[in-house]
Amino acid sequence: MSKVRYYTNLFFIYSFIGYVLETIIKTFFYKNMNNGIMYGPWIPVYGFGAILVIFIMRLVFNRLKVSRFIKIIITLFISMVLITGIEYLGGILIEKMFKKVFWDYSKFKYNFGHYISLEMTVLWGVLTLIIIYVINPLLNSVIKKIPKFITVLVSLLFIVDLIFTILLKLHIFHR
Repeated sequence: MSKVRYYTNLFFIYSFIGYVLETIIKTFFYKNMNNGIMYGPWIPVYGFGAILVIFIMRLVFNRLKVSRFIKIIITLFISMVLITGIEYLGGILIEKMFKKVFWDYSKFKYNFGHYISLEMTVLWGVLTLIIIYVINPLLNSVIKKIPKFITVLVSLLFIVDLIFTILLKLHIFHR
């Protein structure tokens, strides 16, 4: 399997996991929460975050030989910075493009505006450790079995969803 297809599959799997996670949170805890700007069962910020952290951690640890404990500490801090940066940029982009705020951490004690809070940064770091050291090793064997036509089909569906999301949310095309 090519690296591009591997990371494409990772992107869709983690985007879907993010969608499921946020749907559960919305259903049971925060009824008014927005869970994604797209229409399909994916939230791309989770996919981008996951593949970015996995890719960078592989680069770092292919060059740096350290103990597992040090790897976990490095992973925690790098992932907290990366995911928080993605969350911040994603929030700004969504607000600028769609004139809507999809998450607001201003009620958190240690917030930086409504897109970043220390509490969520730590949570993202811990979730990333779970992804890298528990979930991703389990998914690797499944990802390698995904047929190429499934990757292409899901990619096409995603692109169509993205186009319709942009057109509809920007009011270029009306339903």
